[in-house]
Formats: sequence, structure tokens, C-alpha cells
Amino acid sequence: MADQTLPTDAWPANAAPSDLISPGRKRLGRALMAAATLGLLAVIAVQILYKTEVDTIGFETWRPVVYAYVLWGIALGVGQVLTRGEDGQRALFLLPALLFTIAMVIFPTLFGFYIALTDWNLSSFSGRKFNGLDNFWQMLADPYYRNALFNMVLYVLAVLVEYVIAFGLALLLNAQIRARKFFRVVFLMPLMLSPVAVSWMIGKSLMEYRFGPAAALARQLGWENPAFFSNPITARISIMVLDAWTFIPFMMIMLLAGLQAMSREVLEAARVDGANAWQTFWQVTFPLMLPVSVTAIILRIIFKLKLADIIITVTSGGPGGATDSVSSFIYREYRDRSNVGYGTMLAMAYLIIIIVFVTWLLKFANRFVRNVN
Repeated sequence: MADQTLPTDAWPANAAPSDLISPGRKRLGRALMAAATLGLLAVIAVQILYKTEVDTIGFETWRPVVYAYVLWGIALGVGQVLTRGEDGQRALFLLPALLFTIAMVIFPTLFGFYIALTDWNLSSFSGRKFNGLDNFWQMLADPYYRNALFNMVLYVLAVLVEYVIAFGLALLLNAQIRARKFFRVVFLMPLMLSPVAVSWMIGKSLMEYRFGPAAALARQLGWENPAFFSNPITARISIMVLDAWTFIPFMMIMLLAGLQAMSREVLEAARVDGANAWQTFWQVTFPLMLPVSVTAIILRIIFKLKLADIIITVTSGGPGGATDSVSSFIYREYRDRSNVGYGTMLAMAYLIIIIVFVTWLLKFANRFVRNVN
């Protein structure tokens, strides 16, 4: 072990800690990490081939993969110390988080892609069977899945209407009105409720077509059969209203925080220059609020892409799948049909769509804000 470090008189004055480690020690660390990585990949490959019935050599359970993963994590930590010295010791503090992310995020995602390539129905006695891309072709031909994607486009576009309402409420609560604190608490109350509670309180009770107060009011206004969830168009609109009532306060509180952080001197300068209320808002307030607005809209869209609980509770996707979101459709594919393989394929495809869409949205929003400013 005498050759692990260079002699003190041979150290350059500006040498980094990793430069003070002998080449033999670095080679040992790299070899250890490479051997552990190849061993882990080999165990995973053998197990996948065995489970897909491509090969007869393998393990009955995935426990050996877990053991190989633990050994790989230990070898990775030792290799970092051997190759990087003190920097490697600092990296050990990040290693648990890295291993946890791989085990709880990356590996389940990869395993999900594997499940998506199988024919696995929990109501069948045949068990899980590898079927390649059959689930993918079935997904492309599924009209209900395409309808759910179309509904998601409508639900996401409704965010723009929610933004206008939230901005108006934020401007109102930012003004000098009486009982301003009271109204702030009242407008935030829907955000404090669970979407399931909102579904039962409003969707199942208030909007019940026989005895609900909303239905009674609609009859007095001339609507003979106020069934809010029996017609595809009214059902979609009703779901949008329920979801908007729950999450508009979220956007409102973000916009209100932006308005309160805005410099009063800028607004006063606009009034001194003779700008009226509309000109002050359109030429001063709105441009200054653009970064906050974009952030609120993007976060709301991300929440909207996960919309499922209100739909599942109120309509179960009906009538005829007209109100289904992708998440609620996947949930019903699991719950009602016990079709794990096909449901996982739908989920993986939707995950890819979300990643691509959100990545594009963030780039577009960044470019839009930079061009406006």
C-alpha cells in the first residue's frame, strides 16, 4: 500500500486532490467499479431472459438482482474513494440518494416497460406471458384511449380560462376592499378540500339531477332535465368546473403573491404619466407578472395532466367514456378489467407523452418570457 500516494516533495503546488493519488490506485478503483457494473448488468440480463422464457438459466425470484445491486452500490462507493480520494469521500454522502433514486424511480420505470410487453391479466390463470408489441398495437387501435387523449387536450386548454379567473380574483384581493382578509380565506377554502370530498359534496350532492340544489335552480331557469352528467358535452364541462373550482385558488394565491411583491413605485409612475386603469394593467402589471403567470400555468397544467380522482368519483369516465382522462381510463383498465400488461403499456405511453410535452412547454415558456422582456 506504499504506492497509493505520491511522495510529499513530488506534489505540485497547484495539484488537485485526485492528482495526488497513484495511477495504480486509480486503476484498481476503476476496475472494481467496472467489474461490479458488468456483474450487475449480467445478473439483470440473465433474469430478464429467464423471465421472458428466452433462456432456461435464471433465478426463480428477483432476490439475486437485489443482492447484486447492493454489492454494486458498495463497490461504487469504494471505487469512488480509491479513484478520487477526498472528493470520493464527499461523493459518498450523495451515494445513498443516487441508489435510492435508481431503486425507487429508474428501476420501477424500466420494470414497467417490461410489464408493458407482457400479456398479464390478474383474472387469468395462465399468469404473465411475454407478447412483444401486441399491447402497443392494441393501444393504437383503442378508440377509448384516443378519446381520453382528446379529453386531456380539452382539459389542458381549460387552464387558460382558469388563469383568467384566477388573475381577476388576485387583482380583486390585492385591491383595497373591505374584508379583504376574510375573502382571501374564503377563496382558499376549495384548495383545502380533497378532490374526492369536492366530488361528493358538489358532483354527487349539489349537482344531483333529482334533488340537488343546482338541478332545482336549473329547472326554475327553464332546463327541463338538468342532468349534468348524462350528456357528453355537459358532463365534460361539469368535470372542468369541478376541477377548476378546486384548483383556481392555487393559481390565485401564486398570482396574488406576485402582485404583492410588485413595486408600487412603478404603478405610481404609470399613473403620473396619465395611464388609466386598463393601460396600467396591460402595459405594466401584466408584463411584470408574466414570469409568475407562466409558472402558475405550467404547474397547473402538470396537476391537470394527473386529473383522475374527480372523474372516477363522479362519472367513472361516463357517459360512454366521454369524460375519461388518461389517468382515469388507465385506472379503470386496472380495476375493472384487471389487465395489468395493457394498462401498463397505456401508462408508459402516457409517461412519454407527458415528458415530451412538458419539456417542450418549458422551452416554449422560457423563450416566450425572454422575448417579451
